[in-house]
Amino acid sequence: MKFKFVQAASCKKAGAGSGLRLEFCNGTGCRMRTQSKFFTLAEPFTCRAGGTIPEVTVAYETYGTLNEDASNAILVFHALSGSQHAAGICESVPEAGPFWTEECVPGWWEEFIGPGRALNTDKFFIICANYLGGCYGTTGPSSLHPDDGTPYGSRFPFVKMEDVVRTQALLLDHLGIETLHAVTGPSVGGMLCLTFATLFPERVNVVLPLGTGARLTSLTRLHNFEQITAIESDQNFKGGDYYDGSRPDSGLMLARMIAHKTYVSLETMESRARGELVQPREGYSFYKLGHQIESYMFHHGQKFVNRFDANTYLRIMAMWQRFNLRRMLGAQHLTEVFERCRHQRYMIFTIDTDVCFYPGEQAELEAILKEAGVRCLRITVHSEKGHDSFLLEPDLFTPHIRYTLESDW
Repeated sequence: MKFKFVQAASCKKAGAGSGLRLEFCNGTGCRMRTQSKFFTLAEPFTCRAGGTIPEVTVAYETYGTLNEDASNAILVFHALSGSQHAAGICESVPEAGPFWTEECVPGWWEEFIGPGRALNTDKFFIICANYLGGCYGTTGPSSLHPDDGTPYGSRFPFVKMEDVVRTQALLLDHLGIETLHAVTGPSVGGMLCLTFATLFPERVNVVLPLGTGARLTSLTRLHNFEQITAIESDQNFKGGDYYDGSRPDSGLMLARMIAHKTYVSLETMESRARGELVQPREGYSFYKLGHQIESYMFHHGQKFVNRFDANTYLRIMAMWQRFNLRRMLGAQHLTEVFERCRHQRYMIFTIDTDVCFYPGEQAELEAILKEAGVRCLRITVHSEKGHDSFLLEPDLFTPHIRYTLESDW
């Protein structure tokens, strides 16, 4: 094991910091050491659906250097269970408590961010923040309420996508960034990407949603409702006030298993599942696992509950269920929503084997944008890995992302 010091990317605006970072080096090269930063809003935050949070802190990370006129910034929205830690190695985030496990240490978009990569840090300044309601350092249900020092739990309000976007817009203000070069995000992050682009159209030029849609389909609504019901039905959930006792691990585990089968193609799942069966130590009195794919799914569900909070999961599910760009802006049609974005450029990514956000959803978004007079291209990525291709196969996305970000078509 070797280490070396490198000059960290510095930012000339408030809050970005500079200095030396220690890199871990192995036979394949060096990986940047990162550290989460924290921004606290100046005033209490009132959510669109009602309820005020007296103090909101947003956890975020940055990569690259912000230029003199702050015109090279790209905001990344993470997927459902992601975090602010998108690239490099971050061994510890004390503010995340027990949820920062070994699985969180490498950046979730590691192969997409860095010098010469899709989000090229030689040219761009990348920001990624944990969502409002999160469990990785941003204020959420597991955070301590300032009035009594106990977790918010059920007292934490309903969060909508526009609430997440508004807190991140305030973070951009703090960093001195008025207009983003681009906003991007995969999956649920792609829906937040669209929310930002339409709620604050004057603050973004390029929009890159990956594997997402412009509206909620009935199938997705049902999948999400199954996950919500799994958590709500766990006897340990107690309406969200479980922090002083047993956590609703069974409900969260079931929710994750329901979701996971839409993230990874069956072929990939079957390939990963090869190996010995692992019997659960508890939870099954009659049924014994009889197939490797059952063991695979059980293992992933079990691993997930160690790194995520059920209340956070429930809030993200709920804001996904209420995603509605048309209603958010008081428009009659989605075309009307995007007419305010005619100065923007969109590169939409479809994954042909995606069964979380089906290809027809991106085709619909493309049609809406064209009808609204917005410049738009759509790329279909041919993958055997399903929805999670956006995490696993950077080579399929990088040329198109770089073309979109680094040219003016």
